[in-house]
Amino acid sequence: MIREAGTLYVYETPGDVAKALADLFIRYAVSAIDGSGRFVVSLAGGTTPKATYSMFAKAPYASAIDWSAVDIFFGDERCVPPDHEQSNYKMAFEAFIGPLGISDSQVHRMRGEDDPQQAAIAYRGVLFDELGEQPSFDLVMLGIGPDGHTASLFPGEDPLTDNQEKVRAVYATSHEQWRLTLTPSVFNAAQAVVFAATGAEKADVIGVVRQGSYDPIALPAQILAPADGELIWLVDKAAAGKP
Repeated sequence: MIREAGTLYVYETPGDVAKALADLFIRYAVSAIDGSGRFVVSLAGGTTPKATYSMFAKAPYASAIDWSAVDIFFGDERCVPPDHEQSNYKMAFEAFIGPLGISDSQVHRMRGEDDPQQAAIAYRGVLFDELGEQPSFDLVMLGIGPDGHTASLFPGEDPLTDNQEKVRAVYATSHEQWRLTLTPSVFNAAQAVVFAATGAEKADVIGVVRQGSYDPIALPAQILAPADGELIWLVDKAAAGKP
């Protein structure tokens, strides 16, 4: 099966990608808040999202939306305490959640410090409590690794494992670390899923994920295909394989 997955936007530099991601975030937030009074987003870790998050605490983004109407979730997390340098929550908190004074009640972090299996069950309960038994985000932000992984869905295992559980604990052999991740059933229920990627080391895998044969066990990022939403790629020229 050959396909071309999602809409690709190519920018000159990593900084341009970070800005494009910030602009897209604000655009979806405005639309959701105008429509329902609430913007529900799933954050990603990684270098590009970190640059984007830092923009949120500054003009013009800090005043572009009503941040009290934003509910923040996480697509995955390393099983580390929230003050650990590898924590996605810590990165997002230091970049914009703290500086903007976003209420703890709006920030739904994965408890990486707890037993992984119990933390997965607990986060599923958070999703159900906040979003219902068929949780759907207004926006899911994701990155992609050179190996084709996304969130904490890694090559070599069917990304649909425990799909209906919504959240699962994953032992990442390549990193020798437990992680928590949302499953494709959650990601693919979103109104929009956006991949942001930069650097020449991503060019080959992005090409294969978007246009190559469909093999999500080898390339878990291929499993992302929102049923009723958009799939968007924001990349720099290097990641697009362009000089």
